[in-house]
Amino acid sequence: MKKVLIITYYWPPAGGSGVQRWVKFAKYLRDFGWEPVIFTVESTDYPIIDNSIGLDLPDGIEVIKSKIVEPYQLYNFFSGKKKGQKIDANFLSEGKKLNWKDKIAVWIRGNIFIPDAKFLWIGPSVRYLLNYLKENHINAVISTGPPHSCHLIAQKVCKKTNIPWIVDYRDPWTQIDYFDELMLTSWAKKRHIKLEKKVLDDCSHIITVGNSMADDIRKQTDTKVTVITNGYDEADRNINIINPRSDKFVLSYLGVMNVSRDPEVLWQTLKKLKLTQNEVYNKIEINLIGQVEEYSQKNIVKYGLEEKVKLFGYLAHKDAIVYQNSSDALLLVINKTKNNKTILTGKIFEYIASGKPIICIGPKNGDAAAILSSLDNTYIIDYQNTEEMEKAIISLINNRLTTAIFSKNVEQYSRKTLTSKLADVLNGL
Repeated sequence: MKKVLIITYYWPPAGGSGVQRWVKFAKYLRDFGWEPVIFTVESTDYPIIDNSIGLDLPDGIEVIKSKIVEPYQLYNFFSGKKKGQKIDANFLSEGKKLNWKDKIAVWIRGNIFIPDAKFLWIGPSVRYLLNYLKENHINAVISTGPPHSCHLIAQKVCKKTNIPWIVDYRDPWTQIDYFDELMLTSWAKKRHIKLEKKVLDDCSHIITVGNSMADDIRKQTDTKVTVITNGYDEADRNINIINPRSDKFVLSYLGVMNVSRDPEVLWQTLKKLKLTQNEVYNKIEINLIGQVEEYSQKNIVKYGLEEKVKLFGYLAHKDAIVYQNSSDALLLVINKTKNNKTILTGKIFEYIASGKPIICIGPKNGDAAAILSSLDNTYIIDYQNTEEMEKAIISLINNRLTTAIFSKNVEQYSRKTLTSKLADVLNGL
């Protein structure tokens, strides 16, 4: 069986969407003639821990690790965080006003930690892998980012060994929505752009999660790009619901909620229903499953919805799926950022696989809307359109589904089908 080395920073026990993509690929690669070998970090302090992710990986998958020096102690010093306090890698998206300590930390992040805060892992990893490859045959290498330091590790290893190399862009690099907030000097900005361009040009093939991101990448390089979206695992459909059907209509949101993913149009609509259609309002229950940032918590209080909204915090993935499959409808919020048309979150496919109606707040001409609009029982609502939100809620309550409805064309997003596409790319190298 051919072997593929997968270079990833995120691996169990790490939690969150970033780890799920490659755990699921690794789960099914053997079915298509490829044996995955995972290279990841040893003893790092992941922001989210989820021991349930990866439990269904097949036995015997080789996982090799090297130590990493995390420079966030320097960030802690400038930002005033306590020793040992975990850092959210997306701190720029939390919607908090930056004080002078935060600004210094952001400047360091953008101008010294290039391409990201994992840059000190590059050199030791290259040396480790070159020694490993002296005694172990590998047919292909895949690097997945962010962190984009993974790509620089693969670049240096493959340059020395001439092994074919696939780059996986889960999220953009210089096109990411907060890139311009990193307080970059002209030198640092050019450095980021140059590194990204070299990665895209040097690799053998690029895969990414959506069509718009693929189009952006094609403007930067002549290297072939293939879209392999995120998806759902068929096993998740078999997770039972937790409660018998009640008189409440449960709308659930899964994931991080912050300033760019705050569903203010929903809060406004619920307040309006509370004042004008109290009978409808009383039937609704909102579940927020995941980290809810301060901005959104304040909005819930601002609109007087504390008794209506339940905050569950972060749950293990398998437990979150239980709540997802027990809901009457699911809420999806596309980041309210300049690149929102390109955003295609992993949870959209798990939502689709649940067979539940979906309310999506976001651009109607984006990648997410293009997929959802082809399915039944989905509503695409602009960030400020309370009239459409009200109609959607009332329609869903009045036509409440008794069973989940699975769309006919959803199978193309199953993790096993997507892994077959990855295997096709590998075979084509």
